[in-house]
Amino acid sequence: MGNDRDNSDNISTRLTYFLVGAGIGAVLALLFAPKSSEELRNDIADATRKGIDRSKEAAAQLGTKANEVYDATRAKATELYDTARETAGEYYEATRERAADIYDTATSKAGEVVAKTRDVAARQAGSIQAAVEAGKQAYVEEKRKTELSGRTEAAPTYSPEKAS
Repeated sequence: MGNDRDNSDNISTRLTYFLVGAGIGAVLALLFAPKSSEELRNDIADATRKGIDRSKEAAAQLGTKANEVYDATRAKATELYDTARETAGEYYEATRERAADIYDTATSKAGEVVAKTRDVAARQAGSIQAAVEAGKQAYVEEKRKTELSGRTEAAPTYSPEKAS
């Protein structure tokens, strides 16, 4: 694309120099040619018409070249846009799939953590329940021992009567 612009600048520069040179040459030829004033005026008019025609041709060529450059630039821009759009779509899909994988992994790991937590809580609850039951059992046994020992101590003692 950079070369197209350089060529366009080069062509327009050459064309400008050519037209300026042709104009100067035509004017000098007319001024130094031994002709009558009417012939000179006709020659100047012809040279002017030719210059105008050449300018129109140059403008048409320049317009054609500009259209070609515009079309090429537009095609390249469209191609780049389409490529960028495809690439963005691919990145979107890859990112979406990766996010889904990460979500699935996180959900799975969270489920594992919840299961392990429930397991530990159940084991701890079982240990706590067993400790509470053992405590209750110890209490009941101690209470029974205390009641039994209290009965024997509190029981009346009979001493045999002494014969007098």
